[in-house]
Amino acid sequence: MNDTEDPIGTLEHKLAEIERLLASDAALAAKQAERILSFVPGQPVATFLLGVARRFTGDAAGAVETLKPLTRSQPDWAAAHFQFGRACGAVGSSEQAIAALRRAVELQPTLTGAWCSLAGELRAVGDEAGADKVCDQRIELAARDPRLQQASAALRERRFTEADTLLRQHLEEDPTDVVAMQLLAAVYMRAGEFGDADKLLTRCLELAPNYAAARHDYALVLDRQMRRGDALQEIEKALETDPDNPGYRNLRAAILDRLGEYERAIEVYAGLLDEHPEQPKVWTSYGHTLRAAGRPDDSVAAYQKAIDYSPEFGEAWWSLADFKTFTFSAEKTDAMRRQLERSDLSDDDRLHFEFTLGKALEDAGDYHGSFEHYAEGNRLRRKTAPYDAGQLTTGVQRSRALFTPAFFAERADCGSAARDPIFIVGLPRSGSTLLEQILASHSAVEGTMELPDMLAIVRELGERGAEPGDWQYPEVLAGLEPGEFRALGERYLASTRIYRKTDRPMFIDKMPNNFANVGLIQLLLPNARIVDARRHPLANCFSIFKQLFARGQPFAYNLDDLGRTYRDYVELMAHFDEVLPGRVHRVFYERLVDDTEAGIRGLLDYCGLRFEERCLRFHETDRAVRTASSQQVRQPINRAGVDHWRHFEDWLNPLKQALGPVLDAYPAVPEFVPATHS
Repeated sequence: MNDTEDPIGTLEHKLAEIERLLASDAALAAKQAERILSFVPGQPVATFLLGVARRFTGDAAGAVETLKPLTRSQPDWAAAHFQFGRACGAVGSSEQAIAALRRAVELQPTLTGAWCSLAGELRAVGDEAGADKVCDQRIELAARDPRLQQASAALRERRFTEADTLLRQHLEEDPTDVVAMQLLAAVYMRAGEFGDADKLLTRCLELAPNYAAARHDYALVLDRQMRRGDALQEIEKALETDPDNPGYRNLRAAILDRLGEYERAIEVYAGLLDEHPEQPKVWTSYGHTLRAAGRPDDSVAAYQKAIDYSPEFGEAWWSLADFKTFTFSAEKTDAMRRQLERSDLSDDDRLHFEFTLGKALEDAGDYHGSFEHYAEGNRLRRKTAPYDAGQLTTGVQRSRALFTPAFFAERADCGSAARDPIFIVGLPRSGSTLLEQILASHSAVEGTMELPDMLAIVRELGERGAEPGDWQYPEVLAGLEPGEFRALGERYLASTRIYRKTDRPMFIDKMPNNFANVGLIQLLLPNARIVDARRHPLANCFSIFKQLFARGQPFAYNLDDLGRTYRDYVELMAHFDEVLPGRVHRVFYERLVDDTEAGIRGLLDYCGLRFEERCLRFHETDRAVRTASSQQVRQPINRAGVDHWRHFEDWLNPLKQALGPVLDAYPAVPEFVPATHS
């Protein structure tokens, strides 16, 4: 615009031009909006465009300053409230952002972006239930079809079968309705059927690539399927279009954490919490990542921040207890007791406090009181994690029937020849993290974490060509062609590559549950090393019983189930000792404690590694460790944990009975289990 032009005559044209510029050159758009406002002060559309342009250029504070007066002078303009809310969120003013975004959707319910932003702001302040409610409201309003509204209500109320039926019927009539696809994918996600959710969301995003909510859900589904590299790519695509969205940033940090990219995750969490500090759940996640990265003091401070913001948030208290080396003061113990006295405490918070008080009283020497709290915590956890111990027993019998010497001999040259992996298997809390730390102290070995990739292959094989509930593993292996074993072995190596951060030739997969997959490992990776970490059954099982796992390990919350699981584990490993003699190297925790150097030399020799002195000084190795033993393995080896279970022996009779002859025979194997190695 030059000085001889009439600004009023060209105003409409100029405003349209500025709106087009926003996507390509926000800085120029801001300059042109400012020029219009110099001629027509307070012009509403120019003010609006200036505020949006300032946010796009990173000047969120300037956007707030520009848009706030506009929302007052134009109180019924939904888009103004929406953009003001986005700007407030970008500067960390969550309360103002939520209020503005609520006003925007109240004025214009079809404003999809405002609903998404509102859900993100609610998640940023830890209001997951509120965010879920907003998402449900947005979906209901976007999906005007009464049947979709009915399906959405059924989904919220966990009536999955009804929601599934309604959505399938709708998609038969309108197979390209992306809202229905996303809803049906949500049904599958909440039912744990992630493969079906994946297919739906993939199609949904093909039809609507900018459907941000579906993109976010897709990243979640990929993460739950342990395809974390793909999940990271998807959430980063979402962030390209909405870089300030707190929900997207939080998911990105969580995925980075699970990939072992701790420093990057820390950076994201720190930025998010700087803008939105009143988030106990995010502070707790931040603490987990700091702990894994070897920053214990910062981790404790993060957990304490979570408690400061939400004293009833049991997970933060348990996170302190899970340090193992952390001791609660009498004052903090009393504070936890007061929380348990509350009638409005959720079951999830309650069970976390029960486990935490168990740890606090154990440290104080009150073993009877400690066990009572552990038992109650396990009872509450079992309500949300049902488990059938007979399934593992059946699986062991099926594996023994299939995996014979002849079966392996016929497939001796089928797998990948790679020698990279060292699998550490067994039960949790058996000393596996100690073995990992020792091996990762060697110059030729990289420590990673408990990798989910072999379990993902098992799940895929078990579901191959099967009806729901008709598990095909391990029998499906008998029908695989030789090339398939090699391809699956190579796939495992490729999918685990993302967890490797160095060029060391060998790496560790410390997923303990792989004890059930020794036969598959032999077929896919016959040159991989397999180390069985074994600990006294009462010490091991009780250590599991007092551990609250974030996910998985459903056998952990009942003494009888624990005993049966340990017994089945011993039986299966004894079978592999018989049919694959010498294939698995066993390390008994107690023997390693008593003669550490001999145990380490034997372990390194089995792995084909020369002895290195620094493996004896494993506690000096600076590396990320993400297990409950993260602080313990940073200390010299000691006997403190060997006989500690004896303080609780009076209450372990159900465990002893379930273990049966396995307990009496330890460290040997009872006669009823076929074995040639002990």
